[in-house]
Amino acid sequence: MFDLTGKVALVTGGNGGIGLGMARGLARAGARVVVAGRDVAKLDAAVAELRALPGATGDALALTLDVADEGSIRAGIAEVAQGCGRLDILVNNAGTTVRKPPQDLSLAEWRQVLDTNLTSAFIASQAAYPLLKARGGKVVNIGSMLSIFGASFAAAYGASKGGIVQLTRSLASAWAADHIQVNAVLPGWIDTALTQGARQQVDGLHDKVLARTPAGRWGQPADFEGIAVFLAGPASNFVTGAAIPVDGGYSVQI
Repeated sequence: MFDLTGKVALVTGGNGGIGLGMARGLARAGARVVVAGRDVAKLDAAVAELRALPGATGDALALTLDVADEGSIRAGIAEVAQGCGRLDILVNNAGTTVRKPPQDLSLAEWRQVLDTNLTSAFIASQAAYPLLKARGGKVVNIGSMLSIFGASFAAAYGASKGGIVQLTRSLASAWAADHIQVNAVLPGWIDTALTQGARQQVDGLHDKVLARTPAGRWGQPADFEGIAVFLAGPASNFVTGAAIPVDGGYSVQI
């Protein structure tokens, strides 16, 4: 139920943070993982790590890709199809944010966040659709706690992540007949480079997160290995359109 041997998975933003955590899980379960991003040095380091994991096939690949560029996304999907001969799993993980009050956001900043977080997921899913349809596939979109809650400093980010949930539901409905399952993961507060920046910019954030999280800690990228394997494999064949929090209980704590 959790064996991904022979499957090919593409993880955008898979060279660090949550994306790399999910890539590790997929590789351990036997998938050939393609990690995509802009930073070549980080891509090379991620691939070396994935190839060395116990249980991994050792054939992870790096793909230089800019998710803010439609042409780059479509060319990247075509490169995976040509190089690997198939694509079974797409993880739309790449993301960014601009932390400002909404009245201070420029239109360029708004578009940067929406294009990177939401539009890229639509384009990648659309480009991958024929490959996923060929054998029945999986799409995993990365939302956020800000798919549920609001934050004064994250209007563009929250809008993009709320959109991810609705995009997930629409794709799930449209592609169920093609044996493609589409689900979203909603990370809570995870210790990544993105949230390390947030802790520097938002006063008291660290203590507020710990007080609100029943698990009593920040999440780690490793916490996403299991959910990645579940949503990418046969165990979730009747799960589609779901938005699953991975947040240590943050979203259920009052």
